[in-house]
Amino acid sequence: MRDNAEQLRLDEDRNGAARWRKWGPYLSERQWGTVREDYSAHGTAWDYLPHDHARSRAYRWGEDGIAGMSDDGQRLCLSLALWNGRDPILKERLFGLTNSEGNHGEDVKELYYYLDATPTHSYLKMLYKYPQREYPYSQLVEENRRRGKDQPEFELLDTGVFDDNRYFDVFVEYAKGGPDDILMLVTVHNRGPEDAAIHVLPQLWFRNTWSWDRKAPRPSLSLEAGAVTVSHATLGTYRLYSEGDPRWLFCDNETNSRRLFGSDSETQCAKDAFHDFVVSGNTNAINPTQTGTKAGACYRANVAAGGSAQFRLRLTAAASSTPFRDFDAVIAERRKEADAFYAHLQADIADADARLVQRQALAGMIWNKQFYYFDVPEWLRGDLSQPPPPVERHFGRNREWAHLNNADIISMPDKWEYPWYAAWDLAFHMIPFAMIDPEFAKNQLVLLTREWYMHPNGQLPAYEWAFGDVNPPVHAWATWRVFQIDRKQRRMAGEPGYAGDLAFLERVFHKLMLNFTWWVNRKDAQDRNIFQGGFLGLDNIGVFDRSAPLPTGGFINQADGTSWMAMYCLNLMRIALELALHNRVYEDIATKFFEHFLHIAEAMNRIGTKDMCAEGGVGLWCEHDQFYYDVLNLPDGRVVPLKVRSMVGLIPLFAVETIEPELLDRLPDFKRRLEWFLSYRPDLAALVSHWDVPGKGERRLLSLLRGHRMKALLRRMLDESEFLSDYGVRALSRVHRDQAYEFPLNGHTLTVRYQSGESDSGAFGGNSNWRGPIWFPVNYLLIESLEKFHRYYGDEFKIECPTGSGQFMSIGQVAAELSRRLSRIFLRGVDGQRPVSAAPSGTEAGRYSALRSDPNFRDYVLFHEYFDGDTGRGVGAAHQCGWTGLVAKLLAPRSGEVGQETSEPEAQSRPQPARQTPSRKRAAAVPAGGGQ
Repeated sequence: MRDNAEQLRLDEDRNGAARWRKWGPYLSERQWGTVREDYSAHGTAWDYLPHDHARSRAYRWGEDGIAGMSDDGQRLCLSLALWNGRDPILKERLFGLTNSEGNHGEDVKELYYYLDATPTHSYLKMLYKYPQREYPYSQLVEENRRRGKDQPEFELLDTGVFDDNRYFDVFVEYAKGGPDDILMLVTVHNRGPEDAAIHVLPQLWFRNTWSWDRKAPRPSLSLEAGAVTVSHATLGTYRLYSEGDPRWLFCDNETNSRRLFGSDSETQCAKDAFHDFVVSGNTNAINPTQTGTKAGACYRANVAAGGSAQFRLRLTAAASSTPFRDFDAVIAERRKEADAFYAHLQADIADADARLVQRQALAGMIWNKQFYYFDVPEWLRGDLSQPPPPVERHFGRNREWAHLNNADIISMPDKWEYPWYAAWDLAFHMIPFAMIDPEFAKNQLVLLTREWYMHPNGQLPAYEWAFGDVNPPVHAWATWRVFQIDRKQRRMAGEPGYAGDLAFLERVFHKLMLNFTWWVNRKDAQDRNIFQGGFLGLDNIGVFDRSAPLPTGGFINQADGTSWMAMYCLNLMRIALELALHNRVYEDIATKFFEHFLHIAEAMNRIGTKDMCAEGGVGLWCEHDQFYYDVLNLPDGRVVPLKVRSMVGLIPLFAVETIEPELLDRLPDFKRRLEWFLSYRPDLAALVSHWDVPGKGERRLLSLLRGHRMKALLRRMLDESEFLSDYGVRALSRVHRDQAYEFPLNGHTLTVRYQSGESDSGAFGGNSNWRGPIWFPVNYLLIESLEKFHRYYGDEFKIECPTGSGQFMSIGQVAAELSRRLSRIFLRGVDGQRPVSAAPSGTEAGRYSALRSDPNFRDYVLFHEYFDGDTGRGVGAAHQCGWTGLVAKLLAPRSGEVGQETSEPEAQSRPQPARQTPSRKRAAAVPAGGGQ
């Protein structure tokens, strides 16, 4: 693949030969309503800087825009603005509802799609669908406010603005002629039955740094010989060329204080001047000297029905008298190179629709990169040139994170709904990223463990709304998987002896040991290796808000928190074993995590009694229900099982690892200690399965589950009346649809009921629901865990799938079946429909038919936050290409890499022994009750 042009660019960037990633799609899609911009007394971020202020108020920490591009320090920004002649405001940024406005929480109310992207951003393409009718801002707000939690969200399609195809398809493409040469092509298609006028306004501006620091040099934009000259103290000189004869507009990226606060503005030509000029016709709003810190090329076009118009611009560090001479050739070449890059990646994917979905998923990953700037000490303290922040800030949000100072390009969950990083989201993002850009994936995982991110006590930051919230500890898993994927790619690309990026592995490992210690010291209330954790990213999964103090007092021993920690031990053990192959010191550390895992397994399975349902039992396993549950520990010493049948009870499957005999033979100290420990503690030895491979020794299985309990959990998980959906594994058993779990509290009843789609409660976040829908991150971990179990048990060990069907599969085949069901969400079925695009119940289905049948809609895919447990319909954030982008990995042919890659560099050229599988006799020999 090294002769692929995009791969060569990646190599040049990695080697420092050329900074191909310097420019990228790094603008947020929503800077307003964020914590960074909130200087209120009580943390009311949505109200402090609302959408109505966004066009008129200079941001402090970042910028937003449609199809936005910037340098990696977000000093200079390029994006698109539009006006259809009817809207009340210039369309400069995407509109959506705040958390309190939406009947299911915050929600972007636009139609846009990320269609293509290469990892170095040498080629980017997105689509924005712009109505020709007046945009229904008020209707969207009022109707969603009127609707209750039991009703569907009122979407842009529901308003009728797209009826009769009266809209523009606005395609924005970027191509790089070089690292500092950006070509922008805007193509507007009129899909309607009549000619329609549109204003197209590409904008170039500087992020405002001078208003907060009076000593900061002020950059400038000026019109010289028909092009905009860019002058910046650190970025240097650039020029923006435009084809044709647009009207150039200039103003300053500064707040319009007169409009917002009724006070004098420091500038007569403020940030919203283009809106005043285009929409209101105020010619005095723009700077007549044609200078400023914000510039726009204003085009007006009348586009024929069914016709199109194009607009070309070029931002480059090199002056040119003929900037558009090679424009079309460069665009065409980058498209061709993007095709070649993905053709190589998808060479083994026969289905064209699967290739389309995978490519758009990866495009969304790349487009969701963002420059993220947040200096918490400065935010708490305030700027010398501005009024001091309210004193309440020093007792409020994120005050414990005064070390945190971020100014980096980061993979975001969704640049509108979640325009800030989330630690456990990002870990999942890096798996699909490793397929196309392992260097970026590795750098991201390192970044979150750096001193200006990780808390001095070892905690990883969660997200800006509450850096101190607790996410599942998946960073070690992601680190190991990215290491494996990167190593495999390098070996297949002509480096068969490549041992892997050991420096990366070691660098992250040392920081994660600090994080592991934080978990042990902070989240094990009784020092018994049973963990509490908190809400762990699962929002409303249970009875209580697990991130808040319990109304009952006491604490919850969590089946998921404890299982995550067992998984963490095994991940760190596996990394340490890999490092030990090159530095024997790590054998001792691997032993430490091996033994810690056994203590957690012992505690989880045998705390108090083996069965929580037995008299006096306080364990996490219920033998009667054949399931794991959380246990509430009350202040008076009573313990109450919280018998909600949810993903919490399936997460114990995640804690699994196999150890090959060849690996043990190469690490004699670890092997000796392992054997001594299992001999010295025969009670714990029962927690480690093993079987003989003739001539090869013993393969070891480390898991919280074997035999009886593993099969019991899988029976529940694969039951279509419970967890198994046509589209993956639900977060809550469907049995709770008719048999809701109820918990009495102070005269009230707290209820957990199966809800296939949106939550019917505003508690625990509002727009997120773990009570029935399908979530990709946990489904993906289930698949990988099953693949590891199959690695141990082999093809002869069969499970009924679905439960009660009479059809038996190997555990590997079950993993493949789950993968198929998840992928089915996005792929066209035999009826030509994509389940993700299904109309919500209770809506006018005809208005959604375009998503399924219109050629200008049907092949544009949205990657939602989660999916309806019964229909596969997309729910929640519509562009969370982050962890839902894992579908790109599922669509790639599974090559058995999970847990199977050997550590020997020469393995690729060495003949491998035939695969052995355990006999039914061995499988049956696993203890029925004690093996758990």
